[in-house]
Amino acid sequence: MAFTLQAEAAEAPQPLFSGEVSSSAVQAMHPFPEHEQYQAGTIKPNYVSQNQLDDEVRKKYNEWKTRYLKKHPKKSDQYYVFYNLEKEAAPDNAVSCSEGHGYGMLISALMAGYDPQAKDYFDGLYRFYKAHPSVNNPALMAWQQIKTGAGDIIDTPPSNSDDGSRSATDGDMDIAYALLLADKQWGSSGPIDYLSEGKAAIAAIMKEDVNQQKWSLKFGDWVENNDPDYGLATRPSDFMLSHLRAFGNAAGDPNWAKVADNTYGIIQTISTKYSPTTGLLPDFVVWSNGGYAPSPPNLLETDRDGYFSWNAARVPWRVPVDYLLSGDTRALNQTKLTNAWISKKTNGNPSKIVAGYKLNGDPLDDNDPAIAYSAPFAVSAMLDSSNQNWLNTLWKSIVNAPTSSNSYYGNSIRLLCMITISGNWWDPTDASN
Repeated sequence: MAFTLQAEAAEAPQPLFSGEVSSSAVQAMHPFPEHEQYQAGTIKPNYVSQNQLDDEVRKKYNEWKTRYLKKHPKKSDQYYVFYNLEKEAAPDNAVSCSEGHGYGMLISALMAGYDPQAKDYFDGLYRFYKAHPSVNNPALMAWQQIKTGAGDIIDTPPSNSDDGSRSATDGDMDIAYALLLADKQWGSSGPIDYLSEGKAAIAAIMKEDVNQQKWSLKFGDWVENNDPDYGLATRPSDFMLSHLRAFGNAAGDPNWAKVADNTYGIIQTISTKYSPTTGLLPDFVVWSNGGYAPSPPNLLETDRDGYFSWNAARVPWRVPVDYLLSGDTRALNQTKLTNAWISKKTNGNPSKIVAGYKLNGDPLDDNDPAIAYSAPFAVSAMLDSSNQNWLNTLWKSIVNAPTSSNSYYGNSIRLLCMITISGNWWDPTDASN
């Protein structure tokens, strides 16, 4: 079904089930557009007005919601993000994953105020998350959900398989951050205590997803600290420094600063030693010979594990957000280096961004659509006013790329990056909010 901005904004919210209070009865305290004041000297696209920036976000949100946000066929009070529409996941009966679920919870919390049903969506996503816990910790979400049997039964793969019953750190972190957003957006005095649930998720992440010997982020709650292959390995796309800052503020736990310190140290080590001309980080990082190094091939996924590929594509979005919000300069040089390299590599033409590079900047042989790469580069371009023309060109490219021509992964990352670029990403633990 096609959506227009006018029709979507005027659409009356429908309760999820009999007796539910519609979200229209609960006022959003941080309605979209938020227009956050980012760090002085950072930029946004300037060839269009702020209203046009916001309208482009609304348009892509409507398209994303129509395509991926689905009501559970058997549970009328639950929603999930359908991540296998383009058959990009295995097995074929996969319908949802915690990564996409985290994206959905972030998006619905951030778009409240524009979408009158945002709270209904968020609460439905929350219920689905709680209905599909990791086998290792109920405060975390099982990585994958599948359709089973002859029809509409959605379940988590059995715990004796490796196909989704345990958690993944990126989904865990986004879900926890989204719960903090929900507390600031709607308060926690209703049926769901968002703040308590967020703090429970944060505590579980610290217990299960952090190696507290090194204060490094693990791949998920399935990794044992003493595992020789994975115990000290980490995934740079999980380097959500602003999340770590918010977790420390919300939990009152100084150990989150240790995780952030180590994470910033990994960024500096890898970019200085292994990608001094590009600043690129690889999909996975390992502890080898007393230091951090790019992963060898096939550590966890493919022969690209040590390259800037489909996981690391998110780094130029995830890492600079902390500078935008807090002004922490520890990754500023790496982010600026990567942005300068990609701008020069493509001669300022976003259509020349390809789906993956070796750390020295050589392109990988992949002709897939690269919106999952170009959108994050637009976030990193915000950090230096000399990038104004480059940022304008990137913005034009990502807003003009049709949703129908891209996958769940690229479309979700693109929308979250657009929310950030337009000035609408915010820290729920900032006292000024």
